[in-house]
Amino acid sequence: GWQASMKSGSLSCILPCNRLPVQLMSQVRVYTSNGQKKDLGSEGVNKSIPEESPHKVLTGRQDTSSAGQKQSFLKEPIQVKVKAVLKKREYGPKYTQNNFITGVRAINEFCLKSSDLDQLRKIKRRSPHDDTETFTVYLRSDVEAKSLEVWGSPEALARERKRRKEAEIKYRENLFRNQRLLREYREFFGNTKPRSSAAAMFFKGPGKVVMVAICINGLNFFFKLLAWVYTGSASMFSEAIHSLADTCNQALLALGISQSARTPDPSHPYGFTNMRYIASLISGVGIFMMGAGLSWYHGIIGLLHPHPIESLLWAYCILAGSLVSEGATLLVAINEIRRSARAKGLSFYQYVVQSRDPSTNVVLLEDAAAVLSVAVAATCMGLTSLTGNPYYDSVGSLGVGTLLGTVSAFLIYTNTEALLGRSIEPEQLQRLTELLESDPVVRAIHDVKATDMGMSKVRFKAEVDFDGRVVTRSYLEKQDIEQLLQEIQQVKTLEELEAFMLKHGENIIDTLGAEVDRLEKDLKQRNPDVRHVDLEIL
Repeated sequence: GWQASMKSGSLSCILPCNRLPVQLMSQVRVYTSNGQKKDLGSEGVNKSIPEESPHKVLTGRQDTSSAGQKQSFLKEPIQVKVKAVLKKREYGPKYTQNNFITGVRAINEFCLKSSDLDQLRKIKRRSPHDDTETFTVYLRSDVEAKSLEVWGSPEALARERKRRKEAEIKYRENLFRNQRLLREYREFFGNTKPRSSAAAMFFKGPGKVVMVAICINGLNFFFKLLAWVYTGSASMFSEAIHSLADTCNQALLALGISQSARTPDPSHPYGFTNMRYIASLISGVGIFMMGAGLSWYHGIIGLLHPHPIESLLWAYCILAGSLVSEGATLLVAINEIRRSARAKGLSFYQYVVQSRDPSTNVVLLEDAAAVLSVAVAATCMGLTSLTGNPYYDSVGSLGVGTLLGTVSAFLIYTNTEALLGRSIEPEQLQRLTELLESDPVVRAIHDVKATDMGMSKVRFKAEVDFDGRVVTRSYLEKQDIEQLLQEIQQVKTLEELEAFMLKHGENIIDTLGAEVDRLEKDLKQRNPDVRHVDLEIL
């Protein structure tokens, strides 16, 4: 025969070749979830397995060794360890007993009045808004019970919700007629954030540049149109069309500036800052269609059907005046861009290419094109006067159209890139990443995205791996350790342990939320361009 020794934990048994009787002597303690323990004696444990084989051949030495091992085995009791585990609680597919809702949601979703909420339990929670520290919420279960008490049955509540939904749909259908009433309502009750005056925006910064350009280009269009009627010059016609296109486009830019100052609403939670880019994009398309298209058309007609040009004296005078006025507007735009680029720490070229301020960029490029086109038109008209050949004048019209087409293509490209949501500069993204990683509560950050929303407004998003030990220590630093130790010493049963862990576990989660708020606030304070921060817990 053979003998095999097997060990599992504290259990040791001898298995000979034949089926020998084995007796197990042990005392087992079974722990229940309520902390009680039961002692089970040897009854039901002692079992004897009779020998089944009729043939048994063992030497005396084998019998002696087997008996000795059997006796040593019977002297050692079996120790069985049972892990105490809480019974898993089934919450079901929809569990809302512990959900919090605000007073506004309670009134809107459960058809209650503000007086109905006065009788409910009020709970103070951390506010998600920067301007307030705490705000009041209610237990959803309390609100649901109150709504059933007010309306009598779920059916009556459902009918009231349906009636209000139909009224809301009818209101939306008449939204345009109710705009004035809604504006008066907002002015009466006020807004959480003061609205900037639209008129004040046109006396400084990009608004001032746009208004100056509108006035000058409007006058230029009027005088160039008179010069074209008097002379019939194709180059002068292109210049008149150019000034008209600039005037219309800059009026569109003024509209975009005023619309971008609107207060965010539920339909547009991130505001209307992109209206400047939209207006600039439409302006670029307008320059291409109106300015470049008509200039090319008139130049081609002049080449196909040339005609003699009248005296160009008045045209030269008007071009000289236009050169001075367009140059003055160009200097205003250059000074504004230099000031803004210096404030952002960028070069003049970087500020223009990145389209940081689309309204000022449009004025800059349009006026630069206007100055160059005046020079091209004057040169071609001078060649026509000297040689008497009208083809030079038509070539000048084509040159002005090509210049306008180039400007419009640049504007369309830069504003499209801005509207698509491009990433911020790598250096700025690196600074934001290092600021987060240098905080003790952060282990690592992943999936970082920082998008330029336009007008120097950045939206930052990252997956953050928080250090739970630091968060827990931050919570413990605010507690009375002596009292906490006494609470731990008083824990005797599993129910008390569960209550203790649930209490402090919820407080630690609140501490984690406070740490997230602190990190978001630090990012915004140290980087004023960062307006929206989304930190997701990994």
